[in-house]
Amino acid sequence: MYMRSFAAKMFLTLIVSISFLSPALAQQAPPDATAASGPASSSISSAQLAHLQQELADTKAAAANAQTAGDNAWMLVCAALVLMMTGPGLALFYGGLVRKKNILGTMMQSFAMMGVITVLWALVSWSLAFSPGNAFIGGLHQAFLHGVGLTPDPAYAGTIPLQTFMIYQLMFAIITPALITGAFAERMKFSAMLVFMILWALFVYSPMAHMVWGKGGLLNAALGGKFPCLDFAGGTVVHVTSGVSALVTALYLGKRLGYPREPMPPHSVVLSFIGACMLWVGWFGFNAGSALSAGTLATSAFVSTQFGAAAAAISWSVAEWIRNGKPSALGAISGAVAGLVAITPAAGFVTPMSALWIGLIAGVFCFFMVVKVKAVFGYDDSLDAFGVHGAGGTLGAILTGIFASSSINPIFGKDAKGNPLPTGLLEGNGHQLLNQFVGVAVAWIISIVGTLIILFIVDKLIGLRVSAEDERQGLDLSQHGEEGYDWDLATH
Repeated sequence: MYMRSFAAKMFLTLIVSISFLSPALAQQAPPDATAASGPASSSISSAQLAHLQQELADTKAAAANAQTAGDNAWMLVCAALVLMMTGPGLALFYGGLVRKKNILGTMMQSFAMMGVITVLWALVSWSLAFSPGNAFIGGLHQAFLHGVGLTPDPAYAGTIPLQTFMIYQLMFAIITPALITGAFAERMKFSAMLVFMILWALFVYSPMAHMVWGKGGLLNAALGGKFPCLDFAGGTVVHVTSGVSALVTALYLGKRLGYPREPMPPHSVVLSFIGACMLWVGWFGFNAGSALSAGTLATSAFVSTQFGAAAAAISWSVAEWIRNGKPSALGAISGAVAGLVAITPAAGFVTPMSALWIGLIAGVFCFFMVVKVKAVFGYDDSLDAFGVHGAGGTLGAILTGIFASSSINPIFGKDAKGNPLPTGLLEGNGHQLLNQFVGVAVAWIISIVGTLIILFIVDKLIGLRVSAEDERQGLDLSQHGEEGYDWDLATH
């Protein structure tokens, strides 16, 4: 509808211009008869000129409105896609990986984040992450969404309402703590999980989001941060913080009863398979949406996301095939998620071929972390949140500093001759790799320190872990009083 309106206005402007100019041109005298020409020879009257100027202004306004409408529609769809990543995507992915007595408890943890983090975001978290503050944390200027209206904030996105940007960023804030639940699956109290996640969202996620993406943030590459860290869609903000915090939580809580003596295989790889596919589709909103417009940068991030995920699924499967003699469905979907994690910080900075390399490296690296490193150290990261998100996010952030290309995203501007300044190591900007390490180090430090303090406080206040009896019974019954599968009913 907007394109038809725009075309109609352009056509009308052309017709009006011709109708006004034709009589004037016809009345013009030849060069040797200028003295005989009178007022009738004037090319365009002031009224006609004003009318043309108004038509031109209207056309420009129509074009701007069309761009705003297109970008806004794209961003709202992307926000919905990212929310789909949490529920049903992550809920199914994690739910299928646990034992059947814990499926509802595990899925409920993801679903709870969709409610709790939304309210927290509206009250204060958005302001702490994105309103002006200092280099480490935003202020409270926009608490209760004060001033977050339907006009754009050019510092973040000039063609969409600030409220659209706010709701899009909320979806990132929802899925990030939900990722942590994979590390402590099957053994944390639901009440403790809620308190832990609220505090974590306030004191770990919000500062990290502000430092990387917020105005005046320490690591913000687009808005002049002291250490400009390239993180297009959340490699450090989402995956490093959640993955490292997941490892800390798993170590603090200790192992599940019987681990690793008793086998604890996934109760339904089918559910996990469906969830992983939903995550893959939703990830286009996660990465391509981070372009914050429906332009060419979104296309580039979309392509890189697909290539990175596919390459990692293949490389993980090949590594597993070599080690175990056969590729598994669980390995393939785990590899795809690892590739999606690793390409996240790089999606809007690298070429398609670089995305393939990042995916290939990430698949093998995360397979090694899950299969070898976890076995050597013996920690019980139930669903490999650290091995995939912590390790994959760290690797992806570093590889972004190597493969980033100014031909895709000239984020550092141009030199005096108008040429884009180099972005990554392969273009000659070795200093960017150092900035990436700084960003990763900050994410690791705030995740370790913040998570430890929060776990200690919650443990002392209400206790973190369910009792041994409740753990044997399962989270479904002990925490929620219901079961995911009623086998007695199914037999009738």
